Amino acid sequence: MNDLTLYGHRPSVYTRVTRLVLAEKGLAYDYREVNPFDPDAKDEQRTPHPFARVPLLEHGSFKIYETVAISCYLDAAFPTPSLTPDAPRALARMAQVISIVDAYGYWPLVRQVFSQGVFRPADGLETDKTEFAAGLAAAEAVLDALETVALEGYVLTGDTPTLADCHLAPMIAAFAAAPKGRAALARRPALSKWWSKWSTRSSMHQTDTGFDVTHPQP
Repeated sequence: MNDLTLYGHRPSVYTRVTRLVLAEKGLAYDYREVNPFDPDAKDEQRTPHPFARVPLLEHGSFKIYETVAISCYLDAAFPTPSLTPDAPRALARMAQVISIVDAYGYWPLVRQVFSQGVFRPADGLETDKTEFAAGLAAAEAVLDALETVALEGYVLTGDTPTLADCHLAPMIAAFAAAPKGRAALARRPALSKWWSKWSTRSSMHQTDTGFDVTHPQP
């Protein structure tokens, strides 16, 4: 039995963020699948998260939730290999990318484009075309901001992994699963170059939820 236990929901992009960090650091852990969307879940299928969300990490008797907090904890508690850059500007850009993802990226990239354009059709449900279109429109500013960061080269290079990569990759994987999402991504050369490298990493294959498209082609 491992000291680390992750409670998560496999379709969750935030669960995948934590799984990517664990994979990039080569950490063994026990995984417990819970469903935060099922109010009738049995005790063993309920998340211990106080707000009924995922992920939650246990390290021995220490419990921690909120994805960014989990990522920072894992990188500090298990410092090799480090996913946090030393250079102040790179550190700032890493934090900026994570904030962009959480504040502006998650909803249009995942909840609108992926959910409406990929997940719902795969589940036999109808797409809300208005929501899908709104997500594509809102994604433009997000992708432009990330393109600027990738062009600058402090993070999102695809060569030196950081927590920024781990937080962004599940969102882009979801977004790029939709053909129009891939087309929007392809219009950003630096971000596409990053994605073509990152999407083929072993950690991405290990955490694939079944929707990944390896190369960001329109």
